[in-house]
Amino acid sequence: MIGTLLRWSRSMGVRFPIRACGPRRHRAATLALFLLLVPALLNAQEKDEAARLTRILFVMDASNSMNAFWGNEPRINVARRVLLETLPPLERLPNVELALRMYGHQTRIEPGKQDCDDTKLEVPFAKGNGQAIRNKMNEVRCLGTTPIARSLEKAAGDFPDGKARNVIILITDGIEACDEDPCAVSRALQAKGIILKPFIIGIGIDEANKYSLKCVGNYFDASTPESFDRVMRVVIDQALGSTTTQLLLLTDDGKPTETDVPVTFYDQNTGADRYDLIHTMNLRGVPDTLHIDPVYTYRIVAHTVPPSIKENVSLEAGRNNVIALLAGQGTLELRIEGAVTAEVPVPCIVRKQGEGNTVNAQPLNSRQLYRTGTYDLEVLTLPRLLIPNVVVRQGAVTPVAVPRSGVLNVVAARPGPGAVFLKKGNELEWVVDLDRRMDRNQFKLLPGEYRVVYRRGDARETAFSVVKDFTITSGRAINIEL
Repeated sequence: MIGTLLRWSRSMGVRFPIRACGPRRHRAATLALFLLLVPALLNAQEKDEAARLTRILFVMDASNSMNAFWGNEPRINVARRVLLETLPPLERLPNVELALRMYGHQTRIEPGKQDCDDTKLEVPFAKGNGQAIRNKMNEVRCLGTTPIARSLEKAAGDFPDGKARNVIILITDGIEACDEDPCAVSRALQAKGIILKPFIIGIGIDEANKYSLKCVGNYFDASTPESFDRVMRVVIDQALGSTTTQLLLLTDDGKPTETDVPVTFYDQNTGADRYDLIHTMNLRGVPDTLHIDPVYTYRIVAHTVPPSIKENVSLEAGRNNVIALLAGQGTLELRIEGAVTAEVPVPCIVRKQGEGNTVNAQPLNSRQLYRTGTYDLEVLTLPRLLIPNVVVRQGAVTPVAVPRSGVLNVVAARPGPGAVFLKKGNELEWVVDLDRRMDRNQFKLLPGEYRVVYRRGDARETAFSVVKDFTITSGRAINIEL
């Protein structure tokens, strides 16, 4: 028994250090430990299965208009035949569950009267319910109106939970007939993460009415009975699984050689984070192949500094999708003249030229990759040093040297108010206040001409103000007594 349990645990990725064939006390310890872990293992298995599970809810239009001929037969006959032909391969997939909701099939439409609540989940999600779907499709009668919005709203409750990939495939030959907004309903359900963006298959819909359905979800036009089967196959392919994708991070001259960048694929509609990865070149020296779910529309962010972004990226199932994203980078090297390292790291604020937002706070004596472009730098020395119009070029290193600071030691007879100023011609620029609680102050200042103005804290006359000029030299210390 223990051997069987251990083999099952290994299939779940769990390893036990105690051998099942050892002494009896070892086997007992192993069994006790295993029984303690069983609930957690089962929970992990359930979560893993839920992550792989796809639930497909077919929402079928069975309104009166589906009795109209489409080619040589009624539209409902074409829809019935294609849907029933679609079921067998889906039934054989172990991680796919199916359900069927219909609308317009319970109440006959009459002039001036329509039943906008005529929508019903006819076959709930369950394993092996394909025959129930066949039976319902074969017996359906098309009678009533077209409550698309209300059917989508009710469909949200048809899914047992939000843990699986919940997919809706709506098959319709008409537009909303009950003065409601199916687009708003669809957006709300997607934003809540209840469903993925629905697939809409339009059967013989005229051009004027197609636009009103495109905002509901991924719209596919089956303009003829012959094209309906092909469209259904495409929709099923997209609903079921991932496809292959290559993400090219392009340099400024269009070469796909940028790499080693964190990348996030966001759901464009909900903002949900779908994939996080590090862009990688494979052994052949080309961008590695990714397996990305084609159901979503994506906002792709390559986390360069600042980010490189591509909006509204759609993938086509059944082929290798190539996505190009401009992400050229160069290196900004900040260093202190004459110093290998800084005793205390001094940050430099990096901003895009002419913009107020901070892109990064990079310490001096370091290197950092940035998107190519022009930047303004603000080094948080005393006084602050502004370095505008720094150009970062593709694949190049842009060196920026900052003068090494000198040290000012201020020794006062008593603590008191005062400040240090940078002399700029006849003007004084404030740099830093003295700590009026301390009789000793120390500052690191950039080279230049300075003045300190001070008064003892216990003095009650302006005449006690002290003014001294001094010069700061790189790497040198100076003492000022007040």
